[in-house]
Amino acid sequence: MKKQYLPVILSSLLVAFLLLGYFMKDNLNNFISEKMRESNQSGEVISGEQWVDSLFNYTQNNKNFEYTLLQFKSTGCTICKQMKPELEKVENTPGEKINVVVLSVMNANSQNVMKYFGISAVPTHLILDKQGKEIFRKYGFISGEKLLQKIQ
Repeated sequence: MKKQYLPVILSSLLVAFLLLGYFMKDNLNNFISEKMRESNQSGEVISGEQWVDSLFNYTQNNKNFEYTLLQFKSTGCTICKQMKPELEKVENTPGEKINVVVLSVMNANSQNVMKYFGISAVPTHLILDKQGKEIFRKYGFISGEKLLQKIQ
């Protein structure tokens, strides 16, 4: 009798575990990102911070942007490919001064920046303010309209 219920119990536990993982994925991604930031060597953090400050701190470098949208992507990522028209919508929005930058995780030059921001999964989207400080983070697909709402 007990052997009849064993597959049902195991299947139920597996489904419960998968549902828990699905609903906790953002918390898990944030946890991993935080651990990556903590594990950085001080030289890597400084170089990532210097890179961000030199390119995206528009109050210091006198560029005419209000925000930066960073996307960390991979060439084989399907969602990253789906995001391309959404990023173009953001970039071509009239009146908004948004610098859209796409960084490939496979590029060696992007590694320190990924460690600086604690990027653990792709695609990850960050919005930086005029001083280069992170004001929004989203893992996965997000529409251009929702990205613009986060800026306004």
